[in-house]
Amino acid sequence: MKKKTIIVIIGLFFALILISNSAFIVKETEQVVVTEFGRPVREAITTPGLKFKVPFIHTTNYFEKRFLEWRGDPNQIPTKDKKYIFVDTYARWQITDPLKFYMRLNNERGAQSRLDDILDGETRDFIAKYNLEELVRTSNRTPTPSGVEGEAIGDSLINIEVGRENIQRMIRESANRQTQDLGIVILDLRVKRLNYVPEVREQVFNRMRSERFRIAEMFRSEGQGEAARINGEKERDLQIIRSEAFRQAEEIMGKSDALAASIYANAYDKTSVSRELYSFVKSLETFEKALNDDTQVILSTKNELLKYLKGAN
Repeated sequence: MKKKTIIVIIGLFFALILISNSAFIVKETEQVVVTEFGRPVREAITTPGLKFKVPFIHTTNYFEKRFLEWRGDPNQIPTKDKKYIFVDTYARWQITDPLKFYMRLNNERGAQSRLDDILDGETRDFIAKYNLEELVRTSNRTPTPSGVEGEAIGDSLINIEVGRENIQRMIRESANRQTQDLGIVILDLRVKRLNYVPEVREQVFNRMRSERFRIAEMFRSEGQGEAARINGEKERDLQIIRSEAFRQAEEIMGKSDALAASIYANAYDKTSVSRELYSFVKSLETFEKALNDDTQVILSTKNELLKYLKGAN
């Protein structure tokens, strides 16, 4: 009885081992390829749930169902107009056919290596076909008529025929044609960064500084010309104001002199009458004090008193 119990326990143990090796779980974010000694034995499993396989013989190979990331290696690439630039790209890709993916690339590391060859090569080819302006700008824009932008680049804008967005799209489409038999699809590809190589960068910065200095000098010249014009107008207006003020002052002074002369004339006439009246009154006072009924006076014909006495007669 004891031996039977041991045998049952051992049987159950081996049964658990067989069940654990024959059952596997597929998650929502996974897809599985079942292989037998490295060769696929059935279609890829893309639906989640509990699945079964032949224990110890079949092997499960799990692959991501979600979007995967690819980062390019920044490369020095010449453009069509012979400008050497560093180009840094990135992409998003997805495994669409796990069975084909396993047979051609085996795993994600192999896929990343294959994408390096495809995407870096396509990026180099397409960038070499276009000028730098096509890689930097996406569309054309209207030049500004004035200001720094208008003076610096507005008059020399090159017409964009393709643009950065279309170049990225063409790289992606060309790369997808090469990945059709790999079981993957490239969802998006973007140029993350463009920059000049160090040897060219300093020359570009010097040219940009020279251009900015030229624009600043032009603005200074325009400012000095405008200042001279304003100062000229100010001096002209000032001379006009001074002339008008001098004319008005002369007119006022003339009127004032005429009025003063008139006042002086009137005052002189009034003073003569007052002086005669004063002399007459003082003479009467003298007669009153000096003469009485018995007084006899001998006066010269030139005496002032005699003039009033004669007048009284």
